Amino acid sequence: MSDLGLLHHFLGLGVIQTEDCIFLNQKKYARTLVEKFGLKDCKYVAIPLVADEKLSKVDASEMADESLYRKMVGSLLYLIATRPDIMFAASFLAQFMHNPTRKHIGTTKRVLRYIQGTLDYGIAYEKGKDDVLIGYYDSDWRK
Repeated sequence: MSDLGLLHHFLGLGVIQTEDCIFLNQKKYARTLVEKFGLKDCKYVAIPLVADEKLSKVDASEMADESLYRKMVGSLLYLIATRPDIMFAASFLAQFMHNPTRKHIGTTKRVLRYIQGTLDYGIAYEKGKDDVLIGYYDSDWRK
């Protein structure tokens, strides 16, 4: 057995280790996800869901491609491993896997636009603390 040094990448997770903190992110996967669904050059939004928008299983908009919707929502569900900030949105959108409408697709694209603006976000575990921080890593991470 040989020591390969600090871990930098593992099963799609980016890992940054310091003496005080371990930061996990899926920046590469998030960027690939945004590109895959054609939102690479989109204008990003500040919040993943609009507070007053109501979604239901039956609405007035026309039916959308169920396969595409499942791929989009499934990809978001995989991303929540390091992005608890989108956990509610991804779980909420998963309710509409059967017979999604164009409104559901539009809402899912909004979440992807949010991800486009927050590619650097991840989850941090700090030494000696019980709580988890959600944010992005920079040289001033230590607080």
